[in-house]
Amino acid sequence: MLSVPLLAVIALAAGASAASKNYLGFNSGSTLPDNSAKFKADFKAEFTTAQNLVGAPGTFNSVRLYTNIQAYSKDDPIQAFEAAIETKTNLLLGIWTSGTDNIDNELNALTKAVKQYGSKFTDLVIGISIGSEDLYRNSVTGVTNDAGIGNDPDNIVNFINEFKKTFANTGLAKVPVGHVDTWDAWTNSSNKAVIDAIDWLGVDEYPYYETGKNNVIENSGTLFDTAYKAALGAAGGKPVWVTETGWPSSGPNWDKGVPSVQNAKYYWDEVGCRVLFNKTPTFWYNLRDSNPANKMKFAITKDLSTTPLFNLTCPTTFETPNATASASASSSSSSATGSGSRPTGTSATGTTSGTASGSSPAQASQKSDSQPNLGAALQALSAGKYAALAVVAAGLAVL
Repeated sequence: MLSVPLLAVIALAAGASAASKNYLGFNSGSTLPDNSAKFKADFKAEFTTAQNLVGAPGTFNSVRLYTNIQAYSKDDPIQAFEAAIETKTNLLLGIWTSGTDNIDNELNALTKAVKQYGSKFTDLVIGISIGSEDLYRNSVTGVTNDAGIGNDPDNIVNFINEFKKTFANTGLAKVPVGHVDTWDAWTNSSNKAVIDAIDWLGVDEYPYYETGKNNVIENSGTLFDTAYKAALGAAGGKPVWVTETGWPSSGPNWDKGVPSVQNAKYYWDEVGCRVLFNKTPTFWYNLRDSNPANKMKFAITKDLSTTPLFNLTCPTTFETPNATASASASSSSSSATGSGSRPTGTSATGTTSGTASGSSPAQASQKSDSQPNLGAALQALSAGKYAALAVVAAGLAVL
């Protein structure tokens, strides 16, 4: 049986897309820890801190948002857009699609932003995610975890087509369109229609929440490798972005996962530095916490200080061995929280609906996050580069 180390796979994929730019960023909710709305000054403070973090392995000048709607408004553009323009922060936009049969308010907010800010805004948009973990919420695992109301593949595809039609003659026409979900949602063949409809796949993965898989911090790198490799194998050669990952610095234990500053640093090194940073577009969870209901705290800095809780400088050697587990094996290893996504009550966006980005349609405007610019990078991928990536995926499929 062929055995290909994960780092070798990443190297091949990186070589195939050498013209692509890799982005470093964080997720950003639309509300503060007390559930009050964030405004331009709040987003600007986040983006400024992110770009000036002491010891960072690159400039974190990208942000992932979960919605285009300003908190507690119907369809006003989120003020993160103005903050991004003033700080030259790349935007990975998000359209909330869980539990709804339309995305009218999201499209209205984005249309207003395009008209108001023009190319100053659209030039910063590197991509857009139509939905976040909707497929996971509708899965057996999501239902077991009471993760909230998701959406079906056919609806997601319809929303993708609606977005493309709405912005066909605007500065967003060439922006790569994707969807964010958990690794085991991507390996589920019933969701293939979504993969076929998008330009890139976003993966949320938290080894900390992998119940029943020996989720001690020393095993976190291997658990991440297995999940990431499975997503790469399912992608059919399309780019895979890591849209959420991290390890909490404080809070209660989860199975064998223990939150601590030391463990958050270990995870930063063994997953971020070893696998992700400057190798694939990555949006870490998180610069600061925004959900008071989540007892696990993931922020890497306190009060937006540019001096983080731990040393962000990457080491030169790592403890995690190269991954050789097969994509097919990893896709069949899910457990109660096998998706590596946060379960009920741990939403990143200020709700208790379950996953990192969870909210109901009515609540979506209250809890968005910010997305980076997938656009220029993915547009640079030629047919030949996609073919090279497809070869990598084919190799994974027979591991």
